[in-house]
Amino acid sequence: MALSAASSRAAVSADINVTPMIDVMLVLLIIFMIVTPAITAGFQATLPRASNPEAREEEEGEIRLGIDIDGKFYIDITSPRTGQYTGPKYVNDADLPVVLQQQYAARSSDRIMYLKADQNLEFARVQQAIEIARKAGVRVVGTITEQERQARQPEGG
Repeated sequence: MALSAASSRAAVSADINVTPMIDVMLVLLIIFMIVTPAITAGFQATLPRASNPEAREEEEGEIRLGIDIDGKFYIDITSPRTGQYTGPKYVNDADLPVVLQQQYAARSSDRIMYLKADQNLEFARVQQAIEIARKAGVRVVGTITEQERQARQPEGG
């Protein structure tokens, strides 16, 4: 009998059962694979409210693209040669890429366009204007906003 008890003790194994640990690790891996892209997805930013501390005057040679409430484009240029302000001129959709290419073809370093759009305009129209400008050679697009008005405080109060 002693012999059979000794042989049964030799059959006992001291190996660690890693199956539950592997199951837990796989579940954690799946959770992290799902959660990590969701955390880093999308650019989150708080946009400025256009409360500019200082106003900047328009300079000669600036090219400003305006978009009115109807989605019509207007080019507003102060001539760098004459310094004369011509005012906004209507440009139809088909001619806008050509006009912008002509304006930026002669520029080697200053490829900035200032964009002014109506606040009630759909963003898709603004995005379309930016894409046309990028294809025409614009490297930087700045936006023009109205100065945010402060509510007046009653005097003596």
